[in-house]
Amino acid sequence: MSSRNIPSSDVKPSPKPDIVNVHTLSMFVANKPGVLGRVCAVFSRRGFNIDSLVVSQGRDPRYSRMTVGISGHPEGLSQIILQCRKLIDVIHCFEHTDRDSVVKEMVLIKLLVSADHRTEVLQIVEHFNGKTVDLQEQSMIVMISGNSDKVDAAVNLLAKFEIIETVRTGKVVMARGTAET
Repeated sequence: MSSRNIPSSDVKPSPKPDIVNVHTLSMFVANKPGVLGRVCAVFSRRGFNIDSLVVSQGRDPRYSRMTVGISGHPEGLSQIILQCRKLIDVIHCFEHTDRDSVVKEMVLIKLLVSADHRTEVLQIVEHFNGKTVDLQEQSMIVMISGNSDKVDAAVNLLAKFEIIETVRTGKVVMARGTAET
């Protein structure tokens, strides 16, 4: 048998391209220690990455609202939702789309800006309906909110100036109309 017929162990087949979708889930959970850890374990076991996470106490302090931005293979999403619903402290879990809900994010951007460039920065911030939340002699902090694409576009335009740091919230979501979030 010639060595040309023996597959080499150091040659790996080309990987299949990953099909990854981004999803937004809203969960209503009991406000108890350990709930977040159990929910995160469900995503981890299924190979989904948590891209953003917002948790806040509801109007009733016994419950919290979780908004989870996740990415992973689309075929596992329905199984994740079912497994989350089975968790003892999860009251409900829904997927939301742009069609059935309002989804927003917020970013704070600290820029090193001289007086010469301040007007240009303020014009960009105004274009995105943002606002200045701190103004110093050599720096400023601006706040911009909106959907993920809008926030990304604002950060990209402001990147031509010296960005010192950014802090970005995760997605928050609310169902349109009278539907439950």
